[in-house]
Amino acid sequence: MSETCIVAIANQKGGVGKTTTAINLGAALAKLGHQTILVDLDPQGNASTGLGIDLEQRELNVYDLLAGDESLEECALGTDIDNLKVVPATSDLASADVQLSQVQDRIRLLRRKLTDSSQGKIVLIDCPPALGLLTLNAMVAADSVLVPLQAEFYALEGLSQLLSTVQHVRQTANPDLRINGVLLTMSDYRNNLSQQVEADARETLGELVYQTVIPRNVRVSEAPSHAQPVLVYDPASKGSLSYIKFAEEFATRARIAREVA
Repeated sequence: MSETCIVAIANQKGGVGKTTTAINLGAALAKLGHQTILVDLDPQGNASTGLGIDLEQRELNVYDLLAGDESLEECALGTDIDNLKVVPATSDLASADVQLSQVQDRIRLLRRKLTDSSQGKIVLIDCPPALGLLTLNAMVAADSVLVPLQAEFYALEGLSQLLSTVQHVRQTANPDLRINGVLLTMSDYRNNLSQQVEADARETLGELVYQTVIPRNVRVSEAPSHAQPVLVYDPASKGSLSYIKFAEEFATRARIAREVA
């Protein structure tokens, strides 16, 4: 793959499977042969923890990438999965909005670091559950935005705010930004509500909604406590197989050719 693919994974609503999707999409793309870097832009650092990166390993982290002279290559750490690296987060990132408030052109800090050093790679950015400076940096740096959407009653509420933010960024800072798609997560087909939410989402958003749906799966929920993606924790589980299927659909939609060793 010669071209770069930079995708911000965002939803200002918490608990929708955003970080779970970032971890497992990254792992699945890596297993499909794509050189992938996950940028953990959430101060909670759950994506870093979920990929087995201990706190003491995070000497260089995403704050250094944003505010320091360090490059993407210097800040990215290898994981136990071939082809997958992560730029870890620490709690230092929680004060980024304040500490970076006086920095010139602060909404383009991440873009500058990714432009020259991500060639030929897939970069996934796990955004915090808020539409602040960090998420804005991700959207200005990204080609597109992937929106995980939980199959619950209020799923579509609040999505309009995110879409409005994308439109604002497109008009002011990144005219090429687009919506990559909407991924339905934590779906339970035994539940009529999940089926109704999916039907409403497809009726409202049309082809933006991925055909792959991530089911509610206990193995997906257990995997983070073992600091592993579900693809490693239980490769044969429904959750793991769904993320592999999603990664294939994601790659097709993004027109990413499979890397051949």
